[in-house]
Amino acid sequence: MEDQSTGLQKLMHNVAAYDNDFKKWEARAQKIIKRYRDDNRSQNTNETAKFNILWSNVQTLIPAVYARLPKADVSRRFGDNDQVGRVASLLIERALDFEIEHYPDFRSTMKHCVEDRFLGGRGTSWVRYEPHVQAIDMPEDGLEVTEDIDEPEAGNQALAGEEPMEQIEYECAPVDYVHWKDFGHAVARTWEEVPAVWRWVYMTREALIERFGEEVGNKIPFDAGPDTLKQYGQSTKEHTRAKICEYWDKETGKVYWFSKSMPNIIDERDDPLELEGFFPCPRPLYATMTSDTLVPVADFVLYQDQANELDILSDRIDGLVKALRVRGVYDASQPALQRLMTEGENNALLPVDTWLAFGEKGGLKGAIDFLPIDMIAQTLIQCYQARTEIKNQIYEITGLSDIIRGSSFASETATAQQIKGQYASIRLRSMQEDVALFATGLLRLKAQVICTKFQPETILQYAAANQLQPEDQQLIPQALALLKDKPLRNFRIEVAADSLVQLDEQKMKQERGEFLQAFGSFLREALPLGQQAPEMIPMIGELLKFGVGAFKGARQIEGAIDQSINKLVNKPPVEPQPDPEMLKMQAEQQMAQGKMQADGQLEQAKMQAQMQIEQAKLQAQMQMDQAKLQLEQAKTQREVEVEQMRAQMDAQKLEFDRQKAEMEEQYNRWKTELDAATKVTVARIGANPGVDIPLVEAANASAERMTAELGNGVQMALQNVEKLQQDMAMLHDQTAGKIDNLLNVMAAPKRIIRGPDGKAVGVEIAT
Repeated sequence: MEDQSTGLQKLMHNVAAYDNDFKKWEARAQKIIKRYRDDNRSQNTNETAKFNILWSNVQTLIPAVYARLPKADVSRRFGDNDQVGRVASLLIERALDFEIEHYPDFRSTMKHCVEDRFLGGRGTSWVRYEPHVQAIDMPEDGLEVTEDIDEPEAGNQALAGEEPMEQIEYECAPVDYVHWKDFGHAVARTWEEVPAVWRWVYMTREALIERFGEEVGNKIPFDAGPDTLKQYGQSTKEHTRAKICEYWDKETGKVYWFSKSMPNIIDERDDPLELEGFFPCPRPLYATMTSDTLVPVADFVLYQDQANELDILSDRIDGLVKALRVRGVYDASQPALQRLMTEGENNALLPVDTWLAFGEKGGLKGAIDFLPIDMIAQTLIQCYQARTEIKNQIYEITGLSDIIRGSSFASETATAQQIKGQYASIRLRSMQEDVALFATGLLRLKAQVICTKFQPETILQYAAANQLQPEDQQLIPQALALLKDKPLRNFRIEVAADSLVQLDEQKMKQERGEFLQAFGSFLREALPLGQQAPEMIPMIGELLKFGVGAFKGARQIEGAIDQSINKLVNKPPVEPQPDPEMLKMQAEQQMAQGKMQADGQLEQAKMQAQMQIEQAKLQAQMQMDQAKLQLEQAKTQREVEVEQMRAQMDAQKLEFDRQKAEMEEQYNRWKTELDAATKVTVARIGANPGVDIPLVEAANASAERMTAELGNGVQMALQNVEKLQQDMAMLHDQTAGKIDNLLNVMAAPKRIIRGPDGKAVGVEIAT
């Protein structure tokens, strides 16, 4: 067995290799998040004006690709008429919907992962199984004590050496959000080549004891603290958490738990979840990727130069706006001119001294001169235009330009708006598909955990199986058995991309109305065809399912179609209603031919009646002969069985006699041996006068007692044998009496029972 320290070194080597390759990416992601939060501005009060295009883009793209909870779509892998598979699909789909809607973990995990994808470039999550076990212990006072245990471990021993009774109170398959700093994997080029994944978990002392037991949990040192305090300048020297690595190795099929502060591996297990892909996490939600490395490239990196130019222009615009104000000089000898800009109101005049001299100098134009602002205003306009151009470039890079082009005006036609709406989703559809695939991976992992780990009662409760159709409820046992047999092989679990974005409810209503209209038209044409040609009913059913299958949430409709098709196929054929005109023509022909064929039909009827009488006589005679033959065979069989039973009983009686003789012989042999042993003992005592007489008497008494007990035991055994022989004889007599009664009944005279038509219909004993 490999030394634990050597195994830990290998694991730490893989972790160190990952940290080395992703060190630059983590530093860049941290800077992007600070820019998104605008943390730099809070640290430097002299920061210039900026345009946070990153926040604007992320806030626009997130709802464009993920606006609501995903809707699981579970269906049979092949669209055959498999009722058990359809019911099993309904159970998985309903259980997944309950987990998604009832617990908030999936909602928050999807939100954080999509946000990480548009910021750092990678979103990760983790699926696990969490049973809540209720331990029941009965103390001496008779009161029941219960305790909730999240995850029972081997380290938690029962008190006083007794294991308390346990039962699962409820169970779930939570989805944990894994921060982009706390996730890692073996260095590889593509995700398919990754042999191991891990995540870092920060655990308190109580969590360590609960997970690893009291002895091991108290030994693990605290080596981590809250990063948020360090990030915002509130550094602390006290560590309040233990940083534990959960390492999943696909090559060995094992899971390891270790800490950098411990010399050995803390714990290891063999594939605890039994997932088909082994990893408890789906492929991360990546941004820009290439086939030579798994280090993602954040979207902001691709337009950071334009974003910097945008910040520079925003700062210039801010300075120009501040400089864009009226400034000038005036003649100091005329102080009233200063009041002109500050005190002047509508239709107000200010007095000027030495008006003649003031007029000779050019009046107001010669006494006041303003700083020209037209150049500043023109520059400001050019800066606004340049900033708009840079924003358009950023929108082209990120795909937001498609959303902008998709906007319409009230004056546009419906066709123009439809074209714009289709064009707006071309570039965003790729991002939507990535988010949908990520959600699909999570749901597939949850479905596997539900099928392999959950109790059948939990699945039925989550799926509300008691609300299914009665026909579907009858198939639940077979469906549960199918769920335990590799669910990903038998079912297709998907999340449609359009189920993640905000849908147009009006369009949805219009599509459903069109479907119902087309469905009704199809039925009006297909039903008469099915009545005239029943062999066409299966094909009609397949066409109906083909049309319904394109609509989400149509699983119950498919079930109703399957049931209706089965009823139509198994329904006995209905005679087609004849045409009234044809009936009239046939009646006229029959009336014309009736008179000519009356005599011939009468004679033919007489001949048929005579033939039927003869056939009835012959059939009755054959039935009577067959009944007699059956009676003789039954009688012979009963006699053989009686003889066999008598032979068995005689053999058992002989065996009982033999056993009785053996027991009597053994008893006599034991008694002879005991008498001989007693004589030898007496002789030895006589040869040795120093023996204590009371001791000899006690030995004789013990021997007599043993002899009496042995005799009583043999006597009881013989009595039991005799009683058993008596019971067997009584049973033999009773069985013989029943057989004689049966033979008497079989030998009694019988008579044939005939029906109204003269045919033999049965046999009864004559009384």
